[in-house]
Amino acid sequence: MTDMITRGRFAPSPSGRMHLGNIYSALLSYVSAKHKNGEWIIRIEDLDRQRCKREYADKVIDDLHWMGMRSDAEIVYQSDRDAIYEAALSKLSDKGLTYGCYCRRADILSARAPHESDGRVVYSGRCRHLSDAERLVMEAERKPATRVIVADKTIDFTDGHYGHQSMNLACDCGDFIVRRADGNFAYQLAVVVDDAEQGVTEVVRGRDLMDSSHQQIYLYNMLGYDVPQFYHLPLLMSETGHRLAKRDACTDMGFLREAYTKEGLIGHIMFLAGVIDRDEPLTLNEAVDMFDWENVRKDSGITISSQELA
Repeated sequence: MTDMITRGRFAPSPSGRMHLGNIYSALLSYVSAKHKNGEWIIRIEDLDRQRCKREYADKVIDDLHWMGMRSDAEIVYQSDRDAIYEAALSKLSDKGLTYGCYCRRADILSARAPHESDGRVVYSGRCRHLSDAERLVMEAERKPATRVIVADKTIDFTDGHYGHQSMNLACDCGDFIVRRADGNFAYQLAVVVDDAEQGVTEVVRGRDLMDSSHQQIYLYNMLGYDVPQFYHLPLLMSETGHRLAKRDACTDMGFLREAYTKEGLIGHIMFLAGVIDRDEPLTLNEAVDMFDWENVRKDSGITISSQELA
């Protein structure tokens, strides 16, 4: 019996031009998979039809191709996969694990416990026990989102980079949304279904998504899917302490393609990540050959100097 081949992925949301933080995640996901002689795929996470545009997706793919990174399978668009997510949601509903939630964000924030000082809001389960009559009244006012019921138990996993992680979903998260009130499926459900159906075995992404892993592992288990290996990365941060975003126009790929050769940008990213100790150009194949998770920085964030953002 042969070992399962590694399959990594990069799954950007096309709401604008990619920036340095995006291409950093893309490159490290690529070299991690390819260093193991694995495959790497691109998936376009365009669930939000209002913000995500096909022309942005085309530009994302063009920027990845410019870097030399091409998908080893047909590129999948989440906006084409509603029927698949619907089937997964039905499986959860058939198990009695979902209910309609009529809460507005203001309702949830007003019920927030005072100790939740890290900005994370734990949902109280307010709509879980509504009577049929109460639901009818609520339904007349607004469409519900759909939440999944979480168990009062701890979800543990070992991150390939940061080690042991633990969260009790009932205490630290609460029942979470799997379909929004506008009908769009939520990221947590879609990403789990897509990674399972596409055979993804390795997920490399920013540390800001670490907590999401516990919710996703819960869904993997409830849907009967194998859980991939997670590797989280330190975030690229500005000197003000904010992570890089699409608003940082001087770090978007339009600027970066003017400022760097692709070899220069690959080497710069590998240097920022700590894989190499000098900022020098590398070919993509050289980056694959020398990649080692042991050398990737374990900081929570990597500060980009103001000169680099100038």
